[in-house]
Amino acid sequence: MTDPILSRRELDFLLFDWLNVATDGDQRDTYAAVLDLAERLAIDHFLPHYKQADVEEPYLDSDGVHILPAIRVAVREYAAAGLFGAGFSPELGGFGLPQTITLALGGILASANVSTASYPGLTAANARVIVSFGNAAQVRQFALPQIEGRWCGTMCLSEPHVGSSLGDIRTRALPDGEDELGQRYRLIGNKMWITAGDQDISDNIVHLVLAKVAGDDGTLPEGSKGISLFIVPKFLPDGSRNDVAVAGLNHKMGYRGSSNCLLNFGENAGATGWIVGQQGQGLAQMFMMMNEARLGVGMGAAVLGYRGYRHAALYAQERVQGRPLGARGGPPVAINAHADVRKMLMQQKAYSEGAIALCLYCATLVDKGGEEAEQVLALLTPVAKTWSSEYGLMANDLAIQVHGGYGYTRDFDVEQLWRDSRINPIHEGTTGIQGIDLLGRKLLHADGRSYAALMLRIGETVAHARQWEKLSECGAGLEAYWEKIGELIQHLKQKEGVDAFNESTLFLRAFGHGVIAWIWLSQAICALSAEGGSAMDAKVIACQFFFENELPQGHAWMQIIAGSSSLLTRAPAEVFL
Repeated sequence: MTDPILSRRELDFLLFDWLNVATDGDQRDTYAAVLDLAERLAIDHFLPHYKQADVEEPYLDSDGVHILPAIRVAVREYAAAGLFGAGFSPELGGFGLPQTITLALGGILASANVSTASYPGLTAANARVIVSFGNAAQVRQFALPQIEGRWCGTMCLSEPHVGSSLGDIRTRALPDGEDELGQRYRLIGNKMWITAGDQDISDNIVHLVLAKVAGDDGTLPEGSKGISLFIVPKFLPDGSRNDVAVAGLNHKMGYRGSSNCLLNFGENAGATGWIVGQQGQGLAQMFMMMNEARLGVGMGAAVLGYRGYRHAALYAQERVQGRPLGARGGPPVAINAHADVRKMLMQQKAYSEGAIALCLYCATLVDKGGEEAEQVLALLTPVAKTWSSEYGLMANDLAIQVHGGYGYTRDFDVEQLWRDSRINPIHEGTTGIQGIDLLGRKLLHADGRSYAALMLRIGETVAHARQWEKLSECGAGLEAYWEKIGELIQHLKQKEGVDAFNESTLFLRAFGHGVIAWIWLSQAICALSAEGGSAMDAKVIACQFFFENELPQGHAWMQIIAGSSSLLTRAPAEVFL
């Protein structure tokens, strides 16, 4: 394939050999059939308009937002295949597939066209929140049409003035009685950066909106504890248009096929919405959707990096230029014979395939459930979102470099893949926010059970590595690395107040490198345990490469973190002007 997407060989190894998601042959056949279906949809309906959607962006007129017709066709084909309901129970009209398989099939489609894949991805997450926290009438009215693929959904969190600081939102909800769908409210406010906030794909759009219920005197509760969650459809159950208006479209650097809107709720009498659960539960409820979205962002970032890597690998095999160092004559060679290019290709492989594996591993924790799995998942979610985002972007940066000047032109997909990737370190919580979350809530201010559970799993992998001569040194290196991480956490606990967070972003990077090293070592052990020839050898070599070339950087970062001062936090503001 000249335009590669996430390969089934890679997924089959990860899902069936490494993660063992299928308990028997019949289950494996079922999962494989679903992945085959996703691959056909990706090739036939998602991939063909990848570049066209980058040029023909959504536009707004008096009738609303219009998107590229090919996107509408792709999403409706996805719905016709029943895949909107892939992860939902048969009782709700779904396939009942585990999260691991639904994330994998989403990865296939995102690798072909990440912006088109965002429409069904957001919709499934929206419906899952309603199924989990809504009443029976709300599930029937608003979740089931999304599971069927007739309606689409969004998440409306940010506002123009607050971004990620959700405790400061100003969208207000005014009580408006009660009906068969529950307590009804009128919402007034503005929401920014709403992906799929309006489009002409689906018959209706279900917005999940964070807002604060106004008191009798009109004041709003302070902070995040006063946030509630509301279902606000574009069209009301009686078919009339709700008081939701598109105030404008955001014109993006990449990811252009998905509309991104500024929405006004309540330009007239107020947008009608129904509260989900009780007042003040909104942020906790929305975290289900946000955490699912974070894994989706991580997977999307990983497969974008993977696709860029595959493009670069094919180009490097075909592009003939230069001669080996030291050669004084002879014909030019393919550029994948040059040491620098080989290193860039292996970096891309290590970053993208490592990130894909981590995201799928996190999905298995969702499927397994239970306290221990949830503890490890809580610790790994900010890593899966952020490390994958940062290093998926780096993989595409390297893909451009491998292509040379051609990679900087629009004739080759790698420049678009880089632009599409650049949003990933920003949305669903920036890298800095994820670093504070990991270091603060998950480690420094936690009871230590999540970290202990992760260390137990890493210790088991290290013990298995000792059985293989090729990997014993990697196992020892991983053990030493995590000992240093543990020492660094104890050091940061001794720091005063916020000074412990001066290098939280760098800590997340170092922690993430340790996680990816563990993921690679686990894959390499599996590869050596299975028959697979050169494809399996590639896993072992990629693992060894990561330990030789990437993990030492983590040791340097930990030295920087340990020696960090409050220089910048106490510097006067004019220093930064």
